[in-house]
Amino acid sequence: MAAAAVTAVRVLVPVLLLALARGVGSAPATPVEFTFTGFARENVTTSGAAVTSAGLLQLTNATNWVFGHGFYPAPLRFKDAATGAPLSFSTTFVAAILPRYPDAHGHGLAFALAPSAAGPARAVAGKYLGLFNTSDNVGNGTTSQVVAVEIDTALDAEFDDINDNHVGVDVHGLKSVASKSAGSVDVALASGKLLQVWIEYDGATTRLEVTVSAAAVGVPRPRGPLVSCEVNLSSAVADQTYVGFSAANGAASSSHYVLGWSFRLGGGRAPDLDLSKLPRLPPPSGHKKATELPLILSLILLAIVVLLAASAAVTGLVVWRRRRFAEELEDWEVEYGPHRISYKDLHAATRGFRDVIGGGGFGVVYRGVLPLRPGGVEVAVKKVSHGSRQGLREFVSEIASMSRLRHRNLVQLLGYCRRRGELILVYDYMVNGSLDRRLFDAAGKPVLSWEQRSKIARDVAAGLLYLHEQWEQVVVHRDIKSANVLLDADMNGKLSDFGLARLYDHGSNPQTTHVIGTLGYLAPEMSKTGKATTSTDVFAFGVFLLEVACGRRPMERSDDLDSPGLVDLVLECWKAGRIVEARDPKIGTCDEADVELVLKLGLLCSHPDPRCRPSMRQAVQILEGAAPVPETPPKDLASNNRLFYGYSESFDEFATMFPATSEVTSVTTQPSSSHSTGEEQQVSSGSG
Repeated sequence: MAAAAVTAVRVLVPVLLLALARGVGSAPATPVEFTFTGFARENVTTSGAAVTSAGLLQLTNATNWVFGHGFYPAPLRFKDAATGAPLSFSTTFVAAILPRYPDAHGHGLAFALAPSAAGPARAVAGKYLGLFNTSDNVGNGTTSQVVAVEIDTALDAEFDDINDNHVGVDVHGLKSVASKSAGSVDVALASGKLLQVWIEYDGATTRLEVTVSAAAVGVPRPRGPLVSCEVNLSSAVADQTYVGFSAANGAASSSHYVLGWSFRLGGGRAPDLDLSKLPRLPPPSGHKKATELPLILSLILLAIVVLLAASAAVTGLVVWRRRRFAEELEDWEVEYGPHRISYKDLHAATRGFRDVIGGGGFGVVYRGVLPLRPGGVEVAVKKVSHGSRQGLREFVSEIASMSRLRHRNLVQLLGYCRRRGELILVYDYMVNGSLDRRLFDAAGKPVLSWEQRSKIARDVAAGLLYLHEQWEQVVVHRDIKSANVLLDADMNGKLSDFGLARLYDHGSNPQTTHVIGTLGYLAPEMSKTGKATTSTDVFAFGVFLLEVACGRRPMERSDDLDSPGLVDLVLECWKAGRIVEARDPKIGTCDEADVELVLKLGLLCSHPDPRCRPSMRQAVQILEGAAPVPETPPKDLASNNRLFYGYSESFDEFATMFPATSEVTSVTTQPSSSHSTGEEQQVSSGSG
């Protein structure tokens, strides 16, 4: 017997006059017949896990959740071309199912008529046998154009299977139109032994019969069929249909083989298979016998040792995990307990803190997904570094303030965690990142239009007004800058990073004397008083407005003390009567009147004298057009008499253009972002 298949294909000469005399299409114009006693590559078209090797068609191996197909390469017509009546056919094949384990095996194989040589589209492994999927299963009204005889070795109650050892006929789905236990003819389908299947179809009566028995030399074919039913192929299969085999594994696996196959279409019985000429199955693996007592005792002893070692390892792992995810809890955290998230959950949500989305002097920010609702919620997890100056005091401040703040233009704090000195905060995830990256490091993203910038500026103004006047306490943010403005999916601006925020009651003065902030956004009085107030927030907001409109940082890395700052540049343009020319040239055509308004308000808010700055309520009124903005810049600017990073005493002329705010309070300060990564240069002085 050769390894390649011995193939005999007989094409019968059509008897045209006889066919015309019958008047019906009971046979095709050219009946088809072939016999494969073993398989070569050219005999079948394989797909999925199927291969041909050593004369065998192996549909699956011992891999879980796979399926394989092996179909005759040419399509066949199972209907009369003139009348559409179904044609008779006959086939027999020898197969074997070798389970990987005796008590757990795959789902079986099937002889199938299908519309494609690659098998049905979107077919699924497991209980769907590689022939169907969840959308075209029986009972949902779809037509898959698949007819199959299943050799089923798994019990699936969903399909009303009678047991895990049955033969069924499937039409368009896996709920068999007829099925019978193979045990009734003393056949165990997944025994690893050869079995032979005969399938006969009568086109005149539309009756399909399936006969099954053990395949061995000298064993005769059973007299009667195991399964018999009516199937009208004229409506069940496509005009061009492929014939072949499919098999599938699920959570358990089997190796499914076909050793020989004969087929005849157009009347008459398929040729018998010579079992002596079929290829041999590979020897079974993984089933060695151990009959000697010493070997058995050795295996038992080894199993005990392995069990003890495994128990010790599991115990050690449990202790290690408990220590690894151990957390700290202090008295002050009782108030904020409902917002606490376990370190273990955060570790899982961030895939072990792998997906880094940002970082700076405070530490690193990671992206994560927490199961707060079905489908999960994307979050940003900020892990404060051990050496960061944003320590426990700032950490508690951020929890205390943000956990109770609710505004559409503030990033929501979802929770926090403490573990071994690590400080972790969890926020809503802002898909479009920080504003400074969109302004200065867009990385191929579209330039922000003026409409977007104007909307973001007004969003930040609304959020800051809420902090200053509309919440139960006054919240001084102390670090307003583009790096702390995040953008959601709809490009709405949201103020973030409350680690430096300070709270005090309305009508009282803040007591902070610790100078913290970002260089370029610090109000001049910070160097004298060291106190943070709403007025110092307004100053930083003014610089922020200029930054958004001009697309330029308040301080560049190359600047020295003699270099004109952003405010100086805009002020010079205003004095020259061309303030709009200070805008970011990348903006292009825009509403120049609105640009002019934002630039003038930015200069007004960043006035060096806190008495001349508007409140956030007045700033919002100007942005909304409910209050005027000064139309005339200060005169006689003394460029050599700057007060602070480019600010001049000539700003005093603003005092006559806008009424001073009624509240005069002390201010807080901090350093500036030197580049687009958001790294902070912390500055501190005075007493904490």
